[in-house]
Order: sequence, then C-alpha cells, then structure tokens
Amino acid sequence: MIRSVFAKIFLWFLAAMVSSIAALVATQWVVSSSVRQDDPFVRTLRLQAELLRRGYETGGQAELVKLASQIDGIFPGKRYFVDRQGRDLLTGEDRSQLAAKAQPPSMFPRFPRPAAVGLSVGDGKYQYLIELGSRPPSLWGTIPSSLWILLFVGALWYPFTKYLIAPVQQLRATLERFGRGDLTVRTGSTRADEFGQVSRAFDQMADRIETLLTAERRLLQDVSHELRTPLSRLGFAVELARTSPDREASLARIRKEVDRLSALVGQLLQVTRAEGDPGSRELEEISLDGLLAEVAEDAAWEAEIRHVRITCRVTEPVSVLGDGELLRRALENVVRNAIRYAPDNSTVEVTLDRDHGHAFIRVRDQGPGVAEQHLKEIFKPFFREDVSRTGSTGGVGLGLAIVSRAVNLHHGAVRAQNTQPGLMVEIELPAAA
Repeated sequence: MIRSVFAKIFLWFLAAMVSSIAALVATQWVVSSSVRQDDPFVRTLRLQAELLRRGYETGGQAELVKLASQIDGIFPGKRYFVDRQGRDLLTGEDRSQLAAKAQPPSMFPRFPRPAAVGLSVGDGKYQYLIELGSRPPSLWGTIPSSLWILLFVGALWYPFTKYLIAPVQQLRATLERFGRGDLTVRTGSTRADEFGQVSRAFDQMADRIETLLTAERRLLQDVSHELRTPLSRLGFAVELARTSPDREASLARIRKEVDRLSALVGQLLQVTRAEGDPGSRELEEISLDGLLAEVAEDAAWEAEIRHVRITCRVTEPVSVLGDGELLRRALENVVRNAIRYAPDNSTVEVTLDRDHGHAFIRVRDQGPGVAEQHLKEIFKPFFREDVSRTGSTGGVGLGLAIVSRAVNLHHGAVRAQNTQPGLMVEIELPAAA
C-alpha cells in the first residue's frame, strides 16, 4: 500500500495520462470501425480511382500511365489499377494476392494493419489498390513513438508535485520537532495558497502554546520562590509558639503569614482568570466613566487610612466592549498600587480621556517613581524593585501583571512613565462606537 502523498499524486497523474491515451485510441478505433464514404481520405481515393478508370477507358494504357504519373507526383506511395482478375493494367503483373488482402479504406486503418486498401470502380470491373507497407501508419503503431509525450509531461509534473508536497513535508518535520519539545520551531511559510494558510495557522498556534507553557513554567518557578519565604517564616513562628511564653505574639505572627499566603493565592487566581480562554468570556458594553467612579469610591477608604486623597476627572463619557469584572480588577489594582506608594497628604489623580476612538485612563501618584530601566519590568509577574517597591509594602508583584494581561485581552496597551514626582500608569483601550 502506497503511503506517500507524493507517490500517490504522481502515480494518479500518470494513470490519468495513460487512461486519456487509451480513451483516445478507443475513440479512434470506434470511428474507424466502419467505412464512411464521406471521409476525406476515402473521397480522395475514390476521385483518383474514377480518374484512372475514365482515362483508361477513353485513352487506353497510354492515358492511364499519364494519369498514374500525375497522381504519383502529388500523392507518394505505391498504387495499382487492376482489372477484375487482379492483373495490373499498367505493367501486366499479377496483383491478385494483394487484391485479396485489400480492405476498404479508412482514415484510421484497423489493427492489425492491412497490407493494402482497395476501392472497386466501374461496377466491379476495376480495382484501385494502395499498398500500405509502412504508410499510412497504424494508429496502434503510433503509440510507442508517442511515449515521449508521457515522459515529457511526467518530467514536468515531477517538480510540480515536489513543489506541492514540500510544505506538507516541512509541516510534518516542524510538528515532529515541536512534539519533541522544541517550542521555538516554526514553518515560516510565505506561500499564499491553502498550504501556506495551514502553516501560518500552525505558527500562530505554536506561538500561543509557547507563550502559555513559558508563562506556566515561569509562574511555577516564581510561585515556588514566593512561597518559600512565608512558609519558612510560618514554620519558624509555629516552633516559636511552642517554646515562647508570649504565645499571642507568635499567633499574631502566624496569622500575618497566613494572610500573606492568602493574598498571594488570591492574586494568582486573578492571573489565571486573566489568562483564561478569551472565547469563553462574555463581552458587554461597559461605561468606563461609571466603572472608574465606582473604583475610586471603593478605594477612597483605603486612601483615607493612608492620608491620601483621590481625584477623578472625566473629560468625556467613554464606553468599551469587554469583560466588566476583569476591567474592574485591573483598574482597582492600578489605583490601589498608586495609593500604596503615594506619600502622606498627597493626591492620586485619576483621569479619563477619549482620543481618536481610544479611551485613555491615567493614574498618577506622587511617590518615588520607578527606575527608567524597570518601567517595562513592573508589568511582569513577581517583579519588585529593590529600593522603594519591596515586599515590605505588602505586595507580591502580581498587581500590575494582572493589569497588563487584562488590558492585552481587551486589545489595549498599558504603559508607565515617571512624572517627577511620582509614577503615571496609562491604560489605552479601544472605545466602543
């Protein structure tokens, strides 16, 4: 059984060629199976025979010789004009055996090819014979000499088949490498046909899988690193509670570490939701100005505790199409992150603008800001700057990562820049029509 697609296509093409030739031969055989008196070939021979008969009957052998010479000058081949007994009227030779083998003429002689064709003229008194010899050739005799066409077309079809199958072979090799764990391999196809579309679809799928697997590995590594410290402190607090006379302080320490672990798990669940399947999420039209006002109002009590004020300014109402709960969590993380690092008696400014079909949400604090080289790093999971934004502030480095992924799922962008003083986080989202 043939398993190669290349061999199947090539052999199917050759079979189609052979079948076409066989069908042509069969068609011509059927056409030549009956003598048609109106065939051009037959009519030409009948005209020649009639001229020879009239010439012989009116001018005798001399006129017959003259006409036969004229015909031989136009139509090559051996021709004989014989009487009823098969005697050649030109030379007197006996052509009875050839006359007995002669068959009615046809444009395509039958197989096997007859030795001669003949026409009866003058009510059977004469017979016009044409000795075929090697001409006209038999239809079947032309097949071997026509094989070069099959070879020529096959030679043209071979590189085309290779061209047709090459992307499939490349895709198979890429899939094998990808299946062995090489997540970076891609087809890189630039073809515009269906094979190119399939290859590019695989590349997009591979990009998505690589991103998810890489993010999962990084997340596991980061989670294991982040859990190690609070678990160690928790174990130490448990041992201390067993031996220390001040058990209340030890229990408070244990409670604090448990709260930190709970916060870490909660934020990890938000990351998981942010990286969920976008197709399963129900989208709705959301009023950003209303959502932003609710977030600012909810965060006001936390700001008051830290002696920070929140101002919210909306230049124009804007709506977006998206997941309301996911956007709410993203905005809450940005606002609360700004409150966390804002100095006492300062203001966190929240603004909403619309420009060229996009909504721009800007949250600015007046804190220490971020080093320029870390402005992009702060949106990565578990990133914390060493100087001002450390674990002592209570964060685990997931808040802005959740913001980045939520905004990306809404086909937007998030940026950060220092404003001297403070840090401004800008969220850009496509506005609804």
